[in-house]
Amino acid sequence: MNNVNPRELPSGMDLWRTSQLNEAGFNARAIAALVRRGALVRLRRGCYIRGRTWAAQKPWIRSRQLIAAHAHGTLATSGGGLVYSHTSAARLHRLFLWDVDDRVHITQKTTPSSISHGRDVVAHTTMLKEDDVVFVDGLPCTSLERTVVDCCLMLGYRQSLVLMDHALRIGADVARLTQMCEFLSGRNGVLSLRRALENADPRSESPGETLSRELLQRLHIEPPELQVEVRTVEGRHRLDLAWRDKKVALEFDGRIKYFDYAPTDEVIFQERQREKALTEIGWRFIRIKWRDLFQERDFKMRVLRTLRAAE
Repeated sequence: MNNVNPRELPSGMDLWRTSQLNEAGFNARAIAALVRRGALVRLRRGCYIRGRTWAAQKPWIRSRQLIAAHAHGTLATSGGGLVYSHTSAARLHRLFLWDVDDRVHITQKTTPSSISHGRDVVAHTTMLKEDDVVFVDGLPCTSLERTVVDCCLMLGYRQSLVLMDHALRIGADVARLTQMCEFLSGRNGVLSLRRALENADPRSESPGETLSRELLQRLHIEPPELQVEVRTVEGRHRLDLAWRDKKVALEFDGRIKYFDYAPTDEVIFQERQREKALTEIGWRFIRIKWRDLFQERDFKMRVLRTLRAAE
């Protein structure tokens, strides 16, 4: 064994296979001790990450880290026959996902044996065309459009709509998606895919906005406009969803709206100043959070009451 202090992990890297830790001087007992005290976190069998690195990561970064751990642990390279697909490809493409687990999805040309992958891996078998495969973060994964189609075929409608809104926002080709739909007639999940494509709106900026819009439609409430610009003495302001003629705005306050950072005191202050300026020229606000999306009766009453008061 190398002369390495078992309490100190080597510097310069944060992700290790068991063999790499062994080579650095850590036997099974030392690795177990590091995991117990939180210096290491076991991401999957045979793959570990530095504990403080894992603790500092946002949930969506951790989800991508699990894919990186799979690639690191299996030595997946550009020359291999393994392609990350479905929700794993969606995460590599930085697409919004809602209520989706962290299992790693891969697609291969041939059917793998039942013991060739861990329990955290879902293996799919299909022949991918050359233009169905791209590289993101150095890893082979399905193209943006192929990813959207594969995900929508297995997800529910609302999950699919969240994904589709964001995919169109970052540049997914509508014509190609439509063409792919035509070749999937009769497939399980194709109705959800088509419905999501028909109702998607690339102006939606967060999963919360997408789900708010979907709920309003499902409750048969007059649809609002998206990303409405209003001028005040404080300058131009943009509203998530608004009924312009009634001067009613619906704003989603979930933290995911800010996606890559939590709202700071400065951001919250600016939001309050913005709302004050809009209120002064007659705007009313309906502010909702995640929990409101699942209390549909109360949500409907609040929205209708505000819209009627504004008439």
